[in-house]
Amino acid sequence: MTHILAIDQGTTSSRAIVFDGDMTPIASAQEEFTQHFPASGWVEHEVEDLWTTVGSTVAAALAKAGLGASDIAAIGITNQRETTVVWDAETGAPLHRAIVWQDRRTADMCEGLRAQGHADQVTDITGLLLDPYFSATKVKWVLDQYEGSRDRARAGKLLFGTVDSYLIWRMTNGASHVTDATNAARTMLYDIHKGQWSAEMCAMLDIPQEMLPEVKDCAADFGVTGLLGGETPIYGVAGDQQAATIGQACFAPGMLKSTYGTGCFALLNTGNAPVRSQNRLLTTIAYQLDGKPTYALEGSIFIAGAVVQWLRDGLGVIGSAPETEALAPTGKPGVTLVPAFTGLGAPYWNPDCRGAVYGLTRDTGPAEMARAALESIGFQTRDLWEAMRADWPDGGDAVLRVDGGLSANDWAMQFLADMLGAPVDRPAGVETTALGAAWLAGMRAGLYPDVQGFADTWARDVQFAPAMADADRAEAYGRWQRAVAATQSV
Repeated sequence: MTHILAIDQGTTSSRAIVFDGDMTPIASAQEEFTQHFPASGWVEHEVEDLWTTVGSTVAAALAKAGLGASDIAAIGITNQRETTVVWDAETGAPLHRAIVWQDRRTADMCEGLRAQGHADQVTDITGLLLDPYFSATKVKWVLDQYEGSRDRARAGKLLFGTVDSYLIWRMTNGASHVTDATNAARTMLYDIHKGQWSAEMCAMLDIPQEMLPEVKDCAADFGVTGLLGGETPIYGVAGDQQAATIGQACFAPGMLKSTYGTGCFALLNTGNAPVRSQNRLLTTIAYQLDGKPTYALEGSIFIAGAVVQWLRDGLGVIGSAPETEALAPTGKPGVTLVPAFTGLGAPYWNPDCRGAVYGLTRDTGPAEMARAALESIGFQTRDLWEAMRADWPDGGDAVLRVDGGLSANDWAMQFLADMLGAPVDRPAGVETTALGAAWLAGMRAGLYPDVQGFADTWARDVQFAPAMADADRAEAYGRWQRAVAATQSV
């Protein structure tokens, strides 16, 4: 058994990647699934779509690699975080569609809890802000919709989990109802200091603790699956952004990575002690090994790569995402796009505002819109960068390690370096999220090296060095700040 299978269940697609004994990806498969938007600010997935696309991509990746169950030492899983599933403990049938992390339907619920004075309590216990982003209010919303659901949950007949929990439950035929510390830390129900589910949070939201999964290390025994046709252990689990942090080998305090997928998520390793943000960042668990959590500050941007998808699918001004790399530099600067399609994430945390475009003129066209879309990603990352530097002043001359689909866009990454005034490193291996999950499983299986050995394998592909004049950087960022302020005032 010389290979590892990584399952990467994301927001818009499921992927399966086979890694060999040298941690090199040798085969992969990907399948998109439908996004459902039943109301403004609501985002849902059919739960069965998550399961069937995982199954089909696993089969396809193994077929491409010419491998079977007997070749796979272990499985690692990484997943979209906060997305919430409640299902029947006997049949596996979902009580409701999966409510996606982007969903804002519980904004009023969060405001009610804030008005009752619970905001500080939530942050003290969970490290998170009281926001619809996280799983807890989504669970409460689902339970509120179905009469008798809480009684069923207390009787062990209804289960809650993030996507990893649901997949593992299905993969093990209901034998394992588990999660890992990184996913648990994103539910707004987990005490990141005590390392256990919070009775206070469950009571606040009237969520029965009986429906919660068992929490394990990121590298642990999560159960055995017959999905591949034989008995294969599941040895690694981490939420997608934490898996990318691991895949980028950000194991030392002060190391920083940013992943550009549907959203953008920057994590700063703060070591074995949680840092309470004074700038509306999240305190979370970066990873947990051997029972010891390593903490991080995180900034979450809801719309990053999705803004390029919107240019393609919503406006029809481009045919494919890669077109923006050549199109953007031909556009005149000055148009500012605030992609608050589902509100603004860190450091603003405004679920109610919506997207806006400023600086339109008669000659604004596809090139200007492409430029504004890519610039918005750099501007939003600058927002996170400033907040992190304020919370972690000893960061020194930080370097940002980037990954995710949009990191392949050289123009966007150069603008990012220009906007930060700091180097941006893109790794030689772009499959960092899947690699993080694969390494966890492979390390547990004895196939891959330990933490230091893995860190030694990290290699840089290219470094983007800042080249923008300070005055130009200040002018551009000031334009962004004015646009954000105007958007929030509407």
